[in-house]
Amino acid sequence: MKSNLKIISTALIAILAGIGIGYLLFGRNKPVAHHHMTTEVAASTSTEEATTYTCSMHPQIRQQEFGICPICEMDLTPVGANTSDDPTVLQMTEDAVKLANIETTIVGGGRGSGSASKTGKVIQLSGKVQADERLASSQVAHIPGRIEKLYVTFTGEQVRKGQKIADIYSPDLINAQRELLEAMKLKELSPGLANAARNKLRFWKIGQAAIDAIEQKGTIQETFPIYADASGIVTNRRVAVGDYLKEGAPLFDLMNLGKVWVIFDAYEGDLPNIKVGDPIEFTTASIPNKTFKTRITFIDPLLNPTTRVAAVRTEIANSKGLLKPEMFVEGMAKPSAKQKSSTNKTALSVPKSAVLWTGKRSVVYVKLADTEIPSFQFREVELGTSLGDSYQINSGIEAGEEVVTYGSFSIDAAAQLNNQSSMMNQDISIKKEKSDAIPNFRAETPSLFKQQLNDLANAYILLKDAFVETDPTSAATAAKEVVEKVDAIDMNLLEETAHEYWMEQLPGLQTHSDKIVTLDNVEAQRKQFGFLSDALIQVVEAFGTEGNALYVQHCPMAFDNEGADWLATEEEIQNPYFGDKMMRCGLVKKTMNGE
Repeated sequence: MKSNLKIISTALIAILAGIGIGYLLFGRNKPVAHHHMTTEVAASTSTEEATTYTCSMHPQIRQQEFGICPICEMDLTPVGANTSDDPTVLQMTEDAVKLANIETTIVGGGRGSGSASKTGKVIQLSGKVQADERLASSQVAHIPGRIEKLYVTFTGEQVRKGQKIADIYSPDLINAQRELLEAMKLKELSPGLANAARNKLRFWKIGQAAIDAIEQKGTIQETFPIYADASGIVTNRRVAVGDYLKEGAPLFDLMNLGKVWVIFDAYEGDLPNIKVGDPIEFTTASIPNKTFKTRITFIDPLLNPTTRVAAVRTEIANSKGLLKPEMFVEGMAKPSAKQKSSTNKTALSVPKSAVLWTGKRSVVYVKLADTEIPSFQFREVELGTSLGDSYQINSGIEAGEEVVTYGSFSIDAAAQLNNQSSMMNQDISIKKEKSDAIPNFRAETPSLFKQQLNDLANAYILLKDAFVETDPTSAATAAKEVVEKVDAIDMNLLEETAHEYWMEQLPGLQTHSDKIVTLDNVEAQRKQFGFLSDALIQVVEAFGTEGNALYVQHCPMAFDNEGADWLATEEEIQNPYFGDKMMRCGLVKKTMNGE
């Protein structure tokens, strides 16, 4: 009996252990998202066999069963059909809006559904404290001679006007004193001689009291003190004890910091809203809880060709020495009342985060009012000048409309996948015309030429893989192979119009692949890779290849959301423009068969 109980208990322990191990091995691999499914979603998955699921943050993710996004690991949601007949309007479910964290603000009014704040006409500037160049001076020796003693001994020491800074031994000054004493003996016969001797000492900055002492005592003073001509901080000590100086030789460089300049950097777009006399408030991290106030006194008429900024100078008293040269400051320029009133009459403003891409013609999304389903309309707007963290809008929206300030890219990506108006497809009909503009020479292209194009495409894929790995050295090596394959293509195999089209595309293939070889910065290489990809996609589409199918893939976030295409031999996305930073960001635009 006991043995049977022992066998049963052993079996139970084995079963429980097996369940535990199974949970550890397999239970954790199940998507956590299943625990968050609502009863409605669960019901829909059981009744609707063709439901497609996507990610609200990454709409390029599409799959036929529920799960989590492979990029951000958020729960996938069912793709709802867009019921709007307007191609510029995208409808989203309430859940999708929440998951995408979409925020809005009312133009010319208060807040919308999110936390975006109302933007004021304030221009944010950064800058540095600098010494006032007009208060710089050099302390020189007015007497030729040898330095016997220094009373100012290090850089940064404070010097005040009239302070004794050195003692100097001067043979020339000794001789001048002798001349004065001899002239004093003959002053009754020649009084002008004594005045000439006194003036000689005065020219060397010898004070009247010292001259009177020489005349009264009748003795020669061997060393004379040098007094500071101006107040300031020693920025450079040029002499040491024992140095022999000529008349006028500098001892110290001084900088008076009783008044300083604060120089801000203003970008080109900010300059129309900044004038001399405008007030600026600024703070610095080294003096917390204190705001300094000043006004613009000078705007540099020249723009820095490297940074594309102009220096905006202000002046401020610094009697306590709180502000020190090279301190970083953050400032806010407030346009004058006259400027504000004229600006408010002509343009509204939106936060910069609302604009998808910059330029004269830019894109924003407007949330439509009084709709049962959240609806967002694609709008082209004309940007005015930049005002700190906002843009003036010259046209495209009206006061009181609700503009998306956060989550615009998620909306735009979803619109693009739904073949609606988007940042990358502002006019659907225009896009189709561009696609149709690529000629089709596949039927008349010789098989040998297609095989040569296939060899070029294979070399290109190796280059693409190098960018997926973010390896600039391998990219340069692979680009050399691309250059060789381009040069190896026999253009004489083509005739008439096909030959002319190839000659139009050839410079782009050669130039951009050559450029990748010479560059060592991977981001610069990727820019050239984007141009090369555009040229090769057109060539492959026009002539065809003898190889397997090629996929034209697209990343909407490449090059500051301008977007870029590339070719791949597999449908799975491996992004060459971001590498492992956003490996799965992208979508398949089209498939081109080998034939």
